[in-house]
Amino acid sequence: MIKFFRKIRKNLLNEGKTTKYFKYALGEIVLVVIGILIALYLNNQREAYTIQKQQENYLGQIRGEMINNL
Repeated sequence: MIKFFRKIRKNLLNEGKTTKYFKYALGEIVLVVIGILIALYLNNQREAYTIQKQQENYLGQIRGEMINNL
């Protein structure tokens, strides 16, 4: 896949089509940014899930202690 994109870049630069090359480069940058944002979103969702599970676990432990103390 990388070879394919490298070939496109070289062809655009060799043919003197700099405006098309800049459009291509901008598109590639946008795709990378979108990928990073998706990865950050998924990481935040996973973190929130683990925090929620910890809270549920702590609440269960507190409930168990309260029942034992009564």
